[in-house]
Amino acid sequence: MIRIGTRKSKLALWQAHKVQEELQALGSSSELILIESEGDKVLDTPLPLMGGKGVFTKALDDALIEGKIDIAVHSHKDIPTDLPEGISLCSVMERGNPFDVLVVRENSNFLNDENYSGLIATSSNRRRSQWIDRYEKHRTCDIRGNVQTRIKKLRSSEWDAAIFAAAGLERLELEHEIAVVLDWMIPAPAQGAVAVVCREDDHSTASICRGFHDKETALCTQIERDFLNRLNGGCSAPIGAYAKIEEGILKLHALVMDPNAEVKIEVKLEKDALLAHNLGVEAAQHALKRGAKEIIDKLPKEKRLH
Repeated sequence: MIRIGTRKSKLALWQAHKVQEELQALGSSSELILIESEGDKVLDTPLPLMGGKGVFTKALDDALIEGKIDIAVHSHKDIPTDLPEGISLCSVMERGNPFDVLVVRENSNFLNDENYSGLIATSSNRRRSQWIDRYEKHRTCDIRGNVQTRIKKLRSSEWDAAIFAAAGLERLELEHEIAVVLDWMIPAPAQGAVAVVCREDDHSTASICRGFHDKETALCTQIERDFLNRLNGGCSAPIGAYAKIEEGILKLHALVMDPNAEVKIEVKLEKDALLAHNLGVEAAQHALKRGAKEIIDKLPKEKRLH
């Protein structure tokens, strides 16, 4: 019996049930162990001030190390690029929709008015900077909570819209909420992918989970996360990276911006997918030569989770 650690949100449970289905198809029985993360408990503090991405994963990782669960299921983009000691990535599942989308309070007509000062809800510096770069007269404000909570907050607010990950809405069968697909916005590294981690020494569980590991998604998300990691960019850094494979060619589009959209560094590289494993590192080197470190060094330092 494989014990699956998961957060309690509907989206986290969708991901955990998906893993459970995959395990069942491979002939392995499992049970869900529900664990509350710090990010689920505290909803009035911006993520960077709480400890960045680790706020959603640390409680599960602790349970894994302590032997209370055998695997933990995460949104891949929430996992810090440096995994905690003793934990390894054992499966990256086939990626869902990687893009961001706009959910509107009334309608999206305000986007057509060049003089309108829109108010867009997002707690992501990556989304904020790209939005302000495109819509200079707009403003942004913070929003926290799970998908349903954020939609509810939008409905009862004076905001024009809020930005969400498409995959989350689609997995919760909330596609009808999508007003505009922001395919021009570079996603967060590994956005749309689900990852499974286990203890480093648990080779039997890792071997089972490799049965639903998607190699193409794993390669693309690894390259995106390499870009983020090499730049030493945490949760608060306005860094986007999206890799895809077309006809055997891996294409990477990466971005570093300052939060106010005053400086923008874009890198586009492509290489034969069989030779592309270092492309994220190469892209980061290009970005660093063009001043990416100066942008990241000016960002507020994230609180570290202990």
